[in-house]
Amino acid sequence: MEHGLRADPATLMRIKNLQLRAKRIVDGFQSGLHRSPRQGFSVEFSEYRPFVPGDDPRAIDWKLFARSDRYYLKKFEDETNRRCHLVIDQSRSMDYGSIGYSKLDYARTLAATLAYFLTRQRDAVGMLTFESRVTGMVPARFRHGHLRRLLHLLEQATGGERTDLQRPLIQLAELVKHRGLMIIFSDFLVPLEPILQPLAYLTARHHEIILVRILDPQELDFSLSQPTVLRDLESGQEMYLDPPTANRIYRERFTRHAEQLSASAAQLGCSSLTLSTRQPFELALADLIHGHEQRASQGRAVRSPSLDARSLP
Repeated sequence: MEHGLRADPATLMRIKNLQLRAKRIVDGFQSGLHRSPRQGFSVEFSEYRPFVPGDDPRAIDWKLFARSDRYYLKKFEDETNRRCHLVIDQSRSMDYGSIGYSKLDYARTLAATLAYFLTRQRDAVGMLTFESRVTGMVPARFRHGHLRRLLHLLEQATGGERTDLQRPLIQLAELVKHRGLMIIFSDFLVPLEPILQPLAYLTARHHEIILVRILDPQELDFSLSQPTVLRDLESGQEMYLDPPTANRIYRERFTRHAEQLSASAAQLGCSSLTLSTRQPFELALADLIHGHEQRASQGRAVRSPSLDARSLP
C-alpha cells in the first residue's frame, strides 16, 4: 500500500456520484496492493481464512504460505459469504468540518467504499443510519441492485439531531438478528458509560464490532491562538475560551476520553480505530483490513466477512 496511488480526500469529494467515488478508491487500493512490498496483501483470499490457534495445521495451504508468508486455511462453503452491517452516525456533531468537507462526508464515503468492496467479495452487506435514533435501515443482502439501495440510503439528506449513541445501539441489537460484522462510524464524542452496556449486549450476541472514530484535524490537534467564542453545534450554547486554559483542558479531556474509549472497546472485545478526515481513503481501508486480519489471527473473529483483498480482479 505504501507505493500505491493515493488520491487526496478533498479531490475525491469533488466526485459527486458516490458509487464512482467508491470505485475510484477501491481501484486505487487495488493498485496499491499490486505495488506493495507486503506481498501477502496482494493474494486473492476469496476461498481462504487466516489460521487461528485450535485449527488443524494439516489444513494449512502451504503453497499460499510460500507466496504470502502467512498461514491460511481453505474455507468451507458455508464460511465464504458473511453478513456485514455498516452503521453511520448522522448526528449534528458529525456535520463539523474545517477542511472543506465534514466528518459525515468522510464517513459516508468510507462506508460507500466498504459497501462496494464487500459487494465485490459477494458478502451480504446491510446499512443503518442514526441520529438520536435509527433513521434508516437496509437489511444485509447480496443480490443484483442491492448496492444501489445502500448508496441511496447514504445519500439521503439529514437534518442532524443531537448525538445519542445509547438508544441507536439498543435499536441495533433489536433490528439485527443474525450475527456478523458491525462497523460503526461515529466521532464518539459522547459520555462513554451509557453505551457500554448495549455494546456488551451486541458482543454477547456474537457480533464482531469495529468502532471507527472519525475526527476532524482540528479536533485531533486543537490549538487556539487568540480568545474565541465557540458555539456548540448541537445545543447552540456559546462559550468564551481563553487560549492557554482552553488548550490545556481540551487536551487533557480529549486524551482521557480517547484512552477510555480504547480501553473499554478492548475490554468488551471490540476493535477500535481512529481516523482523521485528512487520511487518504485507501489507507483507511488498509487500516480496517489489517486490523481485522490481526484480530482474526488472534482467534477472536466470529463468522463474519473477512475484510481482505480477495476477489479483486
